[in-house]
Amino acid sequence: MDAKVIYVVSDSTGETAERVTRATLLQFPDHGVRLRIERRLRDRRALTAVLESAAADQAMVVFTLVRPELRDHFNEQATRLNVRHVDVIGSLISQIGHYLEADPVNIPTAEMPLSQEYFRRVEAIEFAVKSDDGKEPRNLHKADLVLVGVSRTSKTPLSTYLAGRGLRVANVPLVLGVEPPEELYQLPGFRVVGLTIDVDQLMYIRKQRLQQLGMPTDANYGLRDHVKAELEYAHGILRSNPEWMVVDVTNCAIEETATIILEALKNHDGIRALSSPPPGVY
Repeated sequence: MDAKVIYVVSDSTGETAERVTRATLLQFPDHGVRLRIERRLRDRRALTAVLESAAADQAMVVFTLVRPELRDHFNEQATRLNVRHVDVIGSLISQIGHYLEADPVNIPTAEMPLSQEYFRRVEAIEFAVKSDDGKEPRNLHKADLVLVGVSRTSKTPLSTYLAGRGLRVANVPLVLGVEPPEELYQLPGFRVVGLTIDVDQLMYIRKQRLQQLGMPTDANYGLRDHVKAELEYAHGILRSNPEWMVVDVTNCAIEETATIILEALKNHDGIRALSSPPPGVY
């Protein structure tokens, strides 16, 4: 049986609708669904064409349309074509407007002027790239956070995710027998977060990585004794620095780990963390 299709439709980037849809699909792990993303649709003709295509595919549509006239047109055409559709943001805009006793500007995010916050996030992402995997240890003092851990503990994707929240994040690998850079120990303790993981899950992740690279899975990198020794070495460093926060990432999604870190550090004035995703991304 062919996989069912969900269209994600937006008059901007579509990131909000796509994330909500993908998060919801995690609740249905046994069902294959194909997403079709339609971004920056800002006229009635384009919206109608997409709905006709969705009707032909017998698809469901999840949409974020900011302009009321486009939402009304979309709802009318979806009903006419008998397409199941879900408005992710329209009703929320209306309810918040009532609560604030204010009218929304009804401008898609992509058309809004770039803010200081936007440039801050871009700067943070550039910093994360330049400071990945222990590069430029002299710049560690510029970081809001430094993640440390053995290989494959999600340091890089977590750094990127937190950078999207406006944090300058560096990450430093803990390598068996190699002393971390001295600059790491000069940071305030709350700026360093150690990542640890269950040995069996780490072995599984590493073996998968070796397979992807076309390398033998019996390399030291994936062997239990070596993996265990790496973790013990890392745990020794973490125990020697009790002021560092330690997070167990076993079976944790990146978003979950980030939330744990941000929640723990939200009262530190030295951390510029944001408690929500980038504003106005549709």
